[in-house]
Amino acid sequence: MEKKKLKVAVVADVLGKENNGTTIAGMNFIRSLIAKGHDVVVISPDQDKIGLPGHVVMPIWNFGIFNRYVEKNGVVIAKVDHKLLEDTLKDVDVIHSMLAFSLGKATGKIAKKLGIPLTCGFHTQAENITGHIKLMNFKPANRLTYKILNNRLYKHVDGIHYPTAFSRDTFEHVVGKTPAFVISNGVHKRFQYRPELQATNLLKTDAKYQIIFTGRLSKEKTHHVLIKALKYSQFKDDIQLVFAGAGPLEAKIRKMGRKLKYPPIIRFFSRDEMVEVLNNSTLYVHPSEIEIEAISCLEAISSGLVPVIANSKRSATRYFALDDKNLFKNLDAKDLASKIDYWLLNPDKREERQKEYLDYTKQFDHDYCMDQMEAMLYKVIENGKSKTR
Repeated sequence: MEKKKLKVAVVADVLGKENNGTTIAGMNFIRSLIAKGHDVVVISPDQDKIGLPGHVVMPIWNFGIFNRYVEKNGVVIAKVDHKLLEDTLKDVDVIHSMLAFSLGKATGKIAKKLGIPLTCGFHTQAENITGHIKLMNFKPANRLTYKILNNRLYKHVDGIHYPTAFSRDTFEHVVGKTPAFVISNGVHKRFQYRPELQATNLLKTDAKYQIIFTGRLSKEKTHHVLIKALKYSQFKDDIQLVFAGAGPLEAKIRKMGRKLKYPPIIRFFSRDEMVEVLNNSTLYVHPSEIEIEAISCLEAISSGLVPVIANSKRSATRYFALDDKNLFKNLDAKDLASKIDYWLLNPDKREERQKEYLDYTKQFDHDYCMDQMEAMLYKVIENGKSKTR
C-alpha cells in the first residue's frame, strides 16, 4: 500500500552553514523528505532564508555583551515567536525538532496542545553545553544538564532519534527508558573512494603526507593533541595537517601550529571540496574527546582513509576502530604519534585496512538511514492513532 505523503515541520534552534554534524544531519534529512515527495516546512533562525519557499524564519536572540562569543561559535540561536510558530505548526502531520533548546521546548508545548506527533533528535552531549562554562569534566553538572534537557522536551516527545546506541545508553543511564529510535545520520553517497582525484592537490601543498580532521574548532575536539603529536612523529617534517571546520578556537590553533614545518591549513570546505580534500589525504585523525557519532569520520573512511581515533569513554567514534592500531590513548600525543608513524611506515597495511573500512561503511548508507528516519515519522503517527482508538 502506498504511504500517505506527509506535511512535516523540521524545527531547528540552530541551523546555518553545513559546518557541523547537527546541521549536516538536519539538511540531509530535509532534502531526503523533499525528494520522497513530502511537504516540508523548515523553522529556523536563518535570516538568509527569509522569503524562501518552505522556510519560516524566527527572530534571533540578542545576547548583548555575549554576542561576540556566540558569533565566534559560528551560530545564531532562535528566539521564539509563539504566534508564528503555532500558526506554522497547526496544519502539519508530524514535527521533528533537531534540538531541545528554546525553539524545541516551545514546539513541544504547541505539539501537545494541538495533538501533533513529535520526534526530537539527540545531537547534543551534556559536555557540549557544560564545556562553555568550564565544567565539561564535572560529572554532576553533566548529569544535571541531561535532566534539564529531559524535563524541557525529551520526556514529552513521541520518539527520540539517537544517532548511536552509545548516545541512547548515555542519556538513558541518567533519565531512564525513552522512546528510542537508533538511526545513524548516514553518509551521503558523494563521499566515495575516488583515486582519480588524488592528483588534483586542491590545497597546493608539497608535503609528502596529508592528515585531516573534520570538526568544529572547539575545546572538546582537542585539536591540540594532534598538533602536539606531530612533534613526536618521525615524519613531522613531511606532514601537512588540515583542519576542516570553523569555530572559536581558530586563532589559538593557528598559533599552536605555526612552528610546524607545514602550519595547519584551517578552513571551511564545501561538500564537493571535502570529497576532493579527503581523497587527497593520507590519514584521518579524530582526536575528539566528546562525540555522539562523528559523521565526518564516516565520510573520511568512506572516501578511502584509514582513521586513528581517540579512545575516549565519552566518544561514540571509538567504536569505528577495527582494532587497536586505529585507536590511541585519549589525550596522549605520544601514543597518537606512534599510531600515525605505524600507518605511514606500512603503506601495504594501510591499503589492506582501507579495503576493510570501505566494506565496513556500507552499513551507514545515506539512503538506508533516511528511509529509517522516514519510518520513524510514520511510526509515531500510527502510535498516536492507536492511543486515540
